[in-house]
Amino acid sequence: MSAAESGKTASAVSESKGGAVTARTGGELVGEHGKTSIADAVVAKVAGMATREVPGVYAMGSGLSRAVGAVRERLPRAGGPSITRGVMVEVGERQTAIDLDMIVEYGVSIPDLANGVRRNVISAVEKICGLEVTEVNITVGDVHLPDEEAEPAEPRVQ
Repeated sequence: MSAAESGKTASAVSESKGGAVTARTGGELVGEHGKTSIADAVVAKVAGMATREVPGVYAMGSGLSRAVGAVRERLPRAGGPSITRGVMVEVGERQTAIDLDMIVEYGVSIPDLANGVRRNVISAVEKICGLEVTEVNITVGDVHLPDEEAEPAEPRVQ
């Protein structure tokens, strides 16, 4: 698929002598020997990992996506936990916007946590993917209390 077909085009890339890329700010890396395209899933994984690195983030995803993910994780060959659960990205030519849905630990300042998550996600995505992050929208869907079990108890009815 060409860059025009995918809606992603090369960004401004400056080349030094010999065709080596010296700067890059877009979703594609273009050089003398070809180009590299970055998939939306890559940006989502980077953002998901960067979010989970911040202390105070308990889990990612809304209630429904966490429930489906818990079932999926128990299936053989399902691939384990999804790094992209709770992460939605919109990737353009040079920029990306990221939406995060997360659960926070009780006692953590949500505004401070949100600022820390934003800083970490922006830094990781810009460093690893070379895309300018225009916004990181965060939805806190729940607070994990210390006495809540991570997994639901055995069902009362068989």
